[in-house]
Amino acid sequence: MIGIDVGGANLKVVDEKGVVLHYCPLWQHAPLKELLLGHREACGGEAAVVMSGELADCFSHKMEGISFIVDQVREIFPNALFYGNDGVFHDRAHRSLAAANWLASADLLRTQYPGGLLVDMGSTTTDIVPLSGFDRLKGLTDLDRLQKGYLVYTGLLRTPVAALVSLVLLKNIPTPVSTEFFAQSGDAHLALGHITPHDYTCETPDRKERDVLSACRRLARVVCSDLEEIGMDGAYEVAQSFWEEQKRRIGRGIVAAGGHGEDGEKKPLLYAGIGSRLLLRQWGGIDLAEVLGDFADALPAYAVREVALRDRIF
Repeated sequence: MIGIDVGGANLKVVDEKGVVLHYCPLWQHAPLKELLLGHREACGGEAAVVMSGELADCFSHKMEGISFIVDQVREIFPNALFYGNDGVFHDRAHRSLAAANWLASADLLRTQYPGGLLVDMGSTTTDIVPLSGFDRLKGLTDLDRLQKGYLVYTGLLRTPVAALVSLVLLKNIPTPVSTEFFAQSGDAHLALGHITPHDYTCETPDRKERDVLSACRRLARVVCSDLEEIGMDGAYEVAQSFWEEQKRRIGRGIVAAGGHGEDGEKKPLLYAGIGSRLLLRQWGGIDLAEVLGDFADALPAYAVREVALRDRIF
C-alpha cells in the first residue's frame, strides 16, 4: 500500500521504502495522473489518499477540485480510499475530503503523543494541531482552522515576501515594500542560510536560479532596488525582516492552540515538514524526523498510509 498526499503544489507518495516528492502545481495543469502511474506497480494497487489541492484556483469550487483529484487518482488506483475530515475513509468524492491531510497526521500521533501539539511546516502553510481531544478536531475546515489559528498560511518556500510584511528595516530605516511578487520565503531562508539550494524545490518568482546571489537579487527588488544599490547586507535585512514576521505569526498560532499558554502546563511541541529543523531551533521540542526519518517531511502521506494499515481498511 502507498500513502498519497495531493497538494496544490506538491504530490507526495509514501511506501514502506521512503518518500517521493513531485512538484505538481495543479493550477498549471500538472500531469497528476501520469506522475501517479509510476507508483502503481510498487504497491499492488492499494492507495490511501489525503488532499489539499482542491483549493487550487484552476477549480471553480472545492467540490470540483475534490472530484478532479478523486477521478485522477482512481484512474490509476481504482480501489483507492480517501481520508476525510470526519476521520473516515471514503470511496468517492465527498466534501469532507477537502484539506483533511492534517487530521490524518493527528489521527496517527494522538495515541503516541497525547497532549502534544503538532507543528507541521511545509512549503506553503504551517499546520498547528492539538493532539488531545481528537473528536473536537473532526469536521474542522480550513476556514475554521484559519479562524482558530490552527492554520498559519505561511511556509518555508512559497510565501510571497510582501504577503507577510509591509515594512522592512534597512539600516534601521522603516522601508515600505513593493507588493509585486518579486521574492518568496524560499529566497529569504536561502539568503539567511536556513536552507540550501537543494532544499529550494519549487519554482522561483522570476524562474531563475536557486542560489544565494539570485535569491538576494530577488529580495532587493522587494524594496524597489537591486544589489548594486543596497548590497548583500541590505538583501539580508529584507530576509531577516520577513523571518521575524514569519516567526511571530507561527508563534501566535502556537499560543492560540495552547502550546505556550501563559497559565497551565505547556504542551510538548512536535515538529514535522520540511521546516521542522528551523522551528525546532527556534522553540525546542521533538523533531519527528528523529523518530520517523524522511517520512516526517511528508507526514500526512505517511500518516494516511499508517492509519489505513492500522484500521485494516483494505
